Amino acid sequence: MPAPKFTTTTWLIITIASIGFLFDTYELLMTPLVAAPAIAELLNVPMNNPMVTDWVGKLLWIAALCGGVFGLLGGWLVDRFGRKTIMAASIFMYSLSPFFAAFATSLPMFIFFRSTTFIGVCVEFVAAITWLAEVFTDKKQKEKWLGITQACASLGGLLVTGVSVWVTAHAKDLPHLGLPLGLGATDPGSWRYLLMTGILPAIPIALLLPFVPESQVWKERRANGTLKRPSFGALFSPELRRVTLVTAALSACAYGIAFGALQVTVARVTPGLPELKAESKALAPLRKEGEALNVEFNKLAATDPARKEVLGKIKANFGQQKPLIDKVKEMGNKVQFHQEMGGLIGRILLAVLLIIGISRVSLLRMFQIPALIFLPLTYFKFFEQGGPTFMWAYGVCGLLTVAQFSYFGEYLPKVFPMHLRGTGGSFATNVGGRMIGTSMAFVTTSFVAPMLAGSGPLLPSHVAMAAGYVGTSIAVISLIVGCLLPEPKSED
Repeated sequence: MPAPKFTTTTWLIITIASIGFLFDTYELLMTPLVAAPAIAELLNVPMNNPMVTDWVGKLLWIAALCGGVFGLLGGWLVDRFGRKTIMAASIFMYSLSPFFAAFATSLPMFIFFRSTTFIGVCVEFVAAITWLAEVFTDKKQKEKWLGITQACASLGGLLVTGVSVWVTAHAKDLPHLGLPLGLGATDPGSWRYLLMTGILPAIPIALLLPFVPESQVWKERRANGTLKRPSFGALFSPELRRVTLVTAALSACAYGIAFGALQVTVARVTPGLPELKAESKALAPLRKEGEALNVEFNKLAATDPARKEVLGKIKANFGQQKPLIDKVKEMGNKVQFHQEMGGLIGRILLAVLLIIGISRVSLLRMFQIPALIFLPLTYFKFFEQGGPTFMWAYGVCGLLTVAQFSYFGEYLPKVFPMHLRGTGGSFATNVGGRMIGTSMAFVTTSFVAPMLAGSGPLLPSHVAMAAGYVGTSIAVISLIVGCLLPEPKSED
């Protein structure tokens, strides 16, 4: 039977899904770009103050926890009230939240709106893949466009980086737009302007949504009374218990590798590359001096006149660090670029393999097995060598990990019945991935790396080794658990 011809509505569906997936990543990757300067301004402390680092970690944990809990509820809402409806609501939530965060005047207000951004992203991902899986009636078209639209997620990382560079360069020329000013500042912080760009996806989505349909098959079953009510308990019924637990565990493994190894690399591992040996050596005493000054600064009351003098010394110290930090950041941007490009290639490669028609279980192993090879090589061997070898190996790690994210986006709608597609997909992605998997960043940086450092200072080489141990261990678990993954039933 020939595949249905594409209509204007079909292309609108693809456009909306692509915008949604692209801005999923865009909104999330704003956090590492805006968190430190925002927290420093809202707490009125220097950006290298330990309080800033502490609160950045807390923000990531709070946002991930909120995203996991409310994302799970969002999956149930997808099954209860419709795919398109909840997808639209989640996109507007993650579009408006960063815009409101740009006007934050306190740290709790900033954390609240970053958390609602994360919630919107967690709900949108599940709603969008469920919607796409049902609006395409042809199997080949469905697999092709689920893969292609998800590939747009990797473009979000490149886009937010480019926008951030532009905003930083032009922030002083932009209108104030009523944005709050930091203490003693004459212009709003560039982080506020970057957050305001988060509203961009709401504009095309608001214009296009009225012209695309709800999932017809879901709508018909609900209308004729044959659609069962979703429930979390049904995920653990005898016929679904295995797939529920296995997909949640595998999603946790994919996110665990991403956060326990790849995501800590740019900030914590890159400074230890051989190319930055001179900068790291020069930064060490300056950072030690800066830490001592910040400890002294934090002990002083806000009204103490000595606080101003210490703040001046901190700024002078940071001025000495800045040229060295800029070189480290430049290298970090190159490392990040290789990961983003690897992720983009991984999503495209998965889309191609889906079109070819490889079995779902075999397809997953095509990414799991190479990960067992490249993760230890990258962190135990190539890190010490640095240069292009490390960059390309790190890009391959990104390819193998990000491809697994897209894999579950295509797999999950196939293994849960219609009334549980949102609920089941959300449980795997949000409970397994975002709540459990993302915690591996803490395991790597706050448990394994300090243990490797012992009583000495914590160095980038310790974090690299920790990332290698955590990433490789999770890759082994993923391969073992993957043997329990059932092949999806043939579609009608």
